[in-house]
Amino acid sequence: MLKALLFDLDGTMADTDPVHFQNWQSILLSYGITIDRPTYRAKFSGRRNQEIVPEILPQLTIAEGDELGERKEAMFRQQAATVLQPMPGLLEVLRWTEQHQLKRAIVTNAPLENVEFMLGVLHLDSEFPLVVLGDELPRGKPDPMPYLAALDQLGVTASETIAFEDSPSGIRSAVAAGIPTVGIASTHEPQKLYDLGAFLVIDNFTAPDLFPVLEQAMQSSLPA
Repeated sequence: MLKALLFDLDGTMADTDPVHFQNWQSILLSYGITIDRPTYRAKFSGRRNQEIVPEILPQLTIAEGDELGERKEAMFRQQAATVLQPMPGLLEVLRWTEQHQLKRAIVTNAPLENVEFMLGVLHLDSEFPLVVLGDELPRGKPDPMPYLAALDQLGVTASETIAFEDSPSGIRSAVAAGIPTVGIASTHEPQKLYDLGAFLVIDNFTAPDLFPVLEQAMQSSLPA
């Protein structure tokens, strides 16, 4: 029986990738590097800055890489403040979880400053009693550690949970933790998310086949 829903943040609860993509384009142009959308999806989306920067700019010291990451995230917060909206249908799903007294948490690779900023902009500050940050764990997504930590802190099992993820990194993490995962096709092609193990892929939370799946999960075992 379903007892908890776990949500990624970037690209799942809000469509943030267009802003992140523009920020990375701007930052990397100063190093003579240009990126396109496929490159961004393959090398940036859903990953931590601590992994991205050394791979793209190996000449930087750790301190320089950290400073670049902080500068890029500050750009994101400045530009996203007036454009972010909850993913269509998200608020209805959150109300549904309240009606069914389900637990819920955010599981994200985003830095704490971005999490606090986004929840404030989206007016969801008080909606999630638990936020698991990949940055604060020895390993972030795609390792299953963030999702395993969420299960442990919520006191639920993987088979009692559904995760919502948009990126390959996130889906790998949730699936590796044994959690039935719904892919949100905001940043990647649906088939890619199915191939990674999502049992259902939807454009956003208004998809007509989402609530029947959730209702069924309340009555029986979840998809493997």
